[in-house]
Amino acid sequence: MRVSVPLGTVRARAYTVPTDAPEADGTFSWSETTLVVVTVDGGGQRGLGYTYAAAPVAALVTGPLAEAIAGQHAFDIPLCHRLMVNAVRNNGRSGLAGTAISALDAALWDLKAKLLGLPLAALLGRARDAVPIYGSGGFTSYNDEQLTRQLRAWVEQDGCRAVKMKIGSHPADDPRRVRVAKAAIGEAALFVDANGACSVKSALHLAHQFAAEAGVAWFEEPVSSDDLDGLAQVRDAAPACMDVAAGEYAFTIDDIHHMLKRRAVDVQQADASRCGGITGFLAAGTLCDAHHIDLSGHCAPALHLHAACAVPRLRHLEWFHDHVRIERMLFDGAPVPKDGAVAPDLTRPGLGLEFKHQDAEPYAR
Repeated sequence: MRVSVPLGTVRARAYTVPTDAPEADGTFSWSETTLVVVTVDGGGQRGLGYTYAAAPVAALVTGPLAEAIAGQHAFDIPLCHRLMVNAVRNNGRSGLAGTAISALDAALWDLKAKLLGLPLAALLGRARDAVPIYGSGGFTSYNDEQLTRQLRAWVEQDGCRAVKMKIGSHPADDPRRVRVAKAAIGEAALFVDANGACSVKSALHLAHQFAAEAGVAWFEEPVSSDDLDGLAQVRDAAPACMDVAAGEYAFTIDDIHHMLKRRAVDVQQADASRCGGITGFLAAGTLCDAHHIDLSGHCAPALHLHAACAVPRLRHLEWFHDHVRIERMLFDGAPVPKDGAVAPDLTRPGLGLEFKHQDAEPYAR
C-alpha cells in the first residue's frame, strides 16, 4: 500500500436550488438553498465534499485553502486541517471560512477512504450500523395542510419516531400550530425549533405550554446560541420532559466546548458542513462523550451519515427537508430511510456519493 499520495487539483463550484415552496423560521425566510461542492484529486481517485453556504465559499476553497494544502499528502488529514485553519486566521475562522474548511475536509476524508477501498464508516470504525433520523421542516410559512401533510409523511412513510417544526414567526399562533402538528403525528415525538427567536421568559412560557398541551420533547435554540447564559436558564427551568438543544452555529471545537462547559444544553448539536467537516464532527463527538451529553447531527444527512455511525453517544440525525430534497436530486447514493433510520451502503467507498454533474448544471452559479 502506498503511504505517500500527493494531493492534486482542488475544485469547487456553487449550485443554487429553489425551494419547492416558500420557507421561513422564527428569524429568517428564504426561497433557495446554495450547495457548494468540492473535490480533491489524488492517487487516481477524487474525493468529494460539500457544504450549504454562500457561493463565495467556492473561491475560498480554490484559493487560500487549496494553496495551504498544496504539496501535502492524502493520508495526512490532521496536518491539512491545521494548515487550512492557519490559512484563514486573518480572515476569521468562522462563517464562510468555516464552511469552506468543512467541505474540503470532507473531501479529504472521502479521498482517503477511496484510496483504501473502504467505506468511510469502516475506516473510522463503527459504533452503530444505522443512524436514527427525525423529520425536520414544518416551516412557519406553511399553512396547516402543508404542515400536517409533511409531518405525517415522515412518520407514516419513513418511520420517523420524531419530527420537528419551526416556531417563532407568529408567537401568539404557535401553541395552536403545535397542537395541529401533534394531532398529525400521533404517538411520535414532537420537536420545536425557534432559531433563537425568543427571550428567556417567552421561551419558558412556551415551553411549559407546549409540554402540557402537546408533550413537546425538544426545544431547539429557544434563545440565541450566542446567549449561553440564556440557554442555560431555559434548560434549568424547562419541563423535565423537554430537552433543550443547540449547536448548529458552532464553527469551531471551542464553540462546542464553551456550550458544553456552560451546561447550556441537554443535547449538543453539531453540523459537519460548518464545524470543520468530518474532523470537526468527530472532535465534537469526543467532547460530548467526555461531558456525558448526547450529540445530534444537524442537517446535511448524506454528509453526516458515515461519521454519525462512528461517534459515541449519538442520539440522532436531522432529516432536513431542503437538504434531503437536494441530496436526492443531485447525488447518486443518497441514503434512503428504513424504519426511521438510515444506514451507509458498505459496498461503496468513501462517503458513498457521486455528484450528478449533468443534473446539477441548470443550478450552477
